[in-house]
Amino acid sequence: MNIAFDIDALRTIVAGVELHSFARAAAQLGRTQSAVSMQLKKLEQQAGTPLFVRKGRGLVPTNAGEALIAYARQIIALNDEAALKLGAISTTATVRLGLPQDFFEDVMPATMLEYARLHPGVHVEVQAGPNHILAEEIRTGRLDVAIVFFAENSAANHGELLGSLPMRWLAHKNVVLSPLVEPLPLVLFEHHCLFRQSALKSLEQANKRWRVSVTTPSLPGIWAALRSQLGCAIRTEHGLPEDIRCIDNECSLPALPSIALRLLCCSNTSPVVQDLYDILKRETIRLVNPKQPLRKTKSSG
Repeated sequence: MNIAFDIDALRTIVAGVELHSFARAAAQLGRTQSAVSMQLKKLEQQAGTPLFVRKGRGLVPTNAGEALIAYARQIIALNDEAALKLGAISTTATVRLGLPQDFFEDVMPATMLEYARLHPGVHVEVQAGPNHILAEEIRTGRLDVAIVFFAENSAANHGELLGSLPMRWLAHKNVVLSPLVEPLPLVLFEHHCLFRQSALKSLEQANKRWRVSVTTPSLPGIWAALRSQLGCAIRTEHGLPEDIRCIDNECSLPALPSIALRLLCCSNTSPVVQDLYDILKRETIRLVNPKQPLRKTKSSG
């Protein structure tokens, strides 16, 4: 017997996960909490396995629940795209794009402009964030397409490798660092940042003492701290402000590795998502110009 999942119930579980609360999802969707509970129970009966387990005051998806949610997003997107195409609904389809803040000034607007010409009626949601969060959002289906930094020697084969960019030591143009300056003042992102990890590993291997001067969760915060002459940072040269310069050959700074740039995509993509993937790839290659040959194959994140 074929199982036909109720699309309203699928909308409910997607909303519940995205809002981190099925009570908020019920309010947003205009349903009672008892109605939402019945929808969840029916989906679990159809799936033949638990989809959610209680954790604290809320519900979190099981492995089966995560799988169904990923498919639910694709089912909803295709349903709404078909309805929009046929004129059955007036609301727009939505695609979700993720990328590091490094590419907000050029890659993002170029991609959105080209995509809007191809799909003028599709709504694009843009999310910035740390690499590990963007990769996880792709895995769980909360994002459709993303460009993400990975360690160049990472064994994991995530998405499509676009190439690599050299990491650089950076400081404000008016800063002159002496080789005798120790501990070296650093401006860093929060933990889990690949640039932070590379900076500390390189300094430790060179037996150079360091201290964290500023920690910030944003790239504008990095630039502001450098302009305040509070230390040095590492990043790629892409999107470098005019008043920030590379200081690789100063202050006896250790060599840094390159960082890989990969293009990730959720599984079971719809045509509107595939078009976003293709445009983002093309514009990233054109504007960023990563230094490694492109691979021709694509795998999901």
